[in-house]
Amino acid sequence: MMSENGIRSTYSSYHAWFSEQDNRRLAKKSAQAEAFFRRSGITFNVYGQSDAEERLIPFDLVPRIVSNSEWSKLAKGIDQRVRAINAFLHDIYNRQEILRAGVVPIKLIAQNDAFLPQMMDFSPPGDVYTHIVGTDIVRTGKDEFYVLEDNARTPSGVSYMLENRETMLQMFPELFSKIKVQSVSNYPKNLRRSLEASAPKSCEGRPCVAILTPGIYNSAYYEHSFLADQMGVELVEGHDLRVVDGHVAMRTTRGYRVIDVLYRRVDDEYLDPLTFNPNSTLGVPGIMDVYRAGNITIANAPGTGVADDKAVYSYLPAIIEFYTGEKAILKNVETYRCSEPDALKYVLSNLSELVVKEVHGSGGYGMLVGPAASKRELADFAAKLKARPDNYIAQPTLSLSTVPIFTKKGLAPRHVDLRPFALVSPNGVDITPGGLTRVALKAGSLVVNSSQGGGTKDTWVLED
Repeated sequence: MMSENGIRSTYSSYHAWFSEQDNRRLAKKSAQAEAFFRRSGITFNVYGQSDAEERLIPFDLVPRIVSNSEWSKLAKGIDQRVRAINAFLHDIYNRQEILRAGVVPIKLIAQNDAFLPQMMDFSPPGDVYTHIVGTDIVRTGKDEFYVLEDNARTPSGVSYMLENRETMLQMFPELFSKIKVQSVSNYPKNLRRSLEASAPKSCEGRPCVAILTPGIYNSAYYEHSFLADQMGVELVEGHDLRVVDGHVAMRTTRGYRVIDVLYRRVDDEYLDPLTFNPNSTLGVPGIMDVYRAGNITIANAPGTGVADDKAVYSYLPAIIEFYTGEKAILKNVETYRCSEPDALKYVLSNLSELVVKEVHGSGGYGMLVGPAASKRELADFAAKLKARPDNYIAQPTLSLSTVPIFTKKGLAPRHVDLRPFALVSPNGVDITPGGLTRVALKAGSLVVNSSQGGGTKDTWVLED
C-alpha cells in the first residue's frame, strides 16, 4: 500500500527517520560498516579469477523492509516447500513412489550426478534430509512472489544475515527503538537446538555437534568459523576426525571424543574417500559406514543435491501436490527444460530474451543473462546448449522488484532477491524471520550474487 507521497506503508516510519538524516553522516556510517566487516574478516573468495583474493561483500545501509502479513505468506510457502522436498528425498531413496506414478521422470533421477546410490534403502535419523535450507525468492508485484531456486545441499549466507543485523544495531540503535523489527539473533541457538534434536538414537546424553569445514581456503570459511563460535561447537577439518569403535570421533587434548551430529560444509564427493572420491583429503574415511549404521547424523544428508537440481526444480509444484495434497503457495518461475527438443528449439530461438542456467550451477556461475549478453556470448552459449542440452534450463527474464540503496547522490532503486533460512528437525520446521537480501549494485542489473558484483542489506520483518 502506498502513502500519498509514493512511499510504501512498510517504509513510512523508516522514511520519516531517513528524511531527517544528513547524507554526509550516512556516508560516514557506510564507510564505518565496511571497516567493521574488514576487521571482522567477513570476506569471500571468487573462484576462477586471476585476482581471486578475498573480497568484501558490499553492504548497503538501507534495510529491506517486509510487512508481517507478507512474511506470514512467505513463511507458509517456505514451510510447505521444505516439507515437500524432504518427503521427495526420502521417497526417491526408498520406495520411489513418485517415479512409479510418473510424476517425475525416472531418467531425471537415474542420470542425475547428484543422486547417490549409496543412500538407497536408508533413512537418516528422524527421516530428515534437509536440516538447513535456503530458499531464493524474488518479488515481481504487490503480492507476487516466485521461488528462483532451492538450496538444500550446503546453503550459505546466514552469517551475513546475522552480521548485517548486528552492524545496523550498532550504527543506528535509535532506529530499532522507533521501529519494531523481529529478531534474527536466535538463529545460532536455534540451529544448535535443531541439530541436537536430529541426533541418532544411539546418542546418549546431550549430543555432541561439530562443523566440518574444507579449511581456510574455502570461499565460505568465515561463515563456518562464525557459526561454530556462535553455536559454541567445535570447528573441525577432515584430519581432526577418525572412526573409533564404529563412531566418528574428533581429536581433543583429552583424546578422541565421539561426534553425534556433523554439520558438514564439505561437498558429497569429498565426504568419504572410501565411498566417493578416493583422492579426497577433506573428508573422513569410513564415515558413510558409520552413518548407515545409525551412529552419526550428517547435516545435510548426502544426496540432497538432487533437490537443488534446476530441472527437478521445474517439477516442484507437482512434487508439492504429490506429497501434501495442496497447491504450491509460492510460485515457480516458468522453466524450459532444454533436454526436451521443443523446449531447446524455443530457447535457441529466443536466447537473447531468456536467462539460461546450468542444472547443477550455483553462485551465478555458468549462467547466461540473455538481455545483457553480447552477440558473441549468445553464439558461444548456443553452442554449449546444442552440445549438452540436458545440462541447462532456461527461464524468462522476470521484472524483479526494486528496493532503495544508499548512493552518493541519495537513494536509488536496485533489484533484489531474498534467501530466508529454514531449519528442519524431527520436531518441525523453524524459519528465521527475514533472511539474506542480496542486491544488484549496478543500475539495471538483475545479477545479485556476490561473486558477480552484488551486495547485501539487512532484512527487516516488522512485528504485527
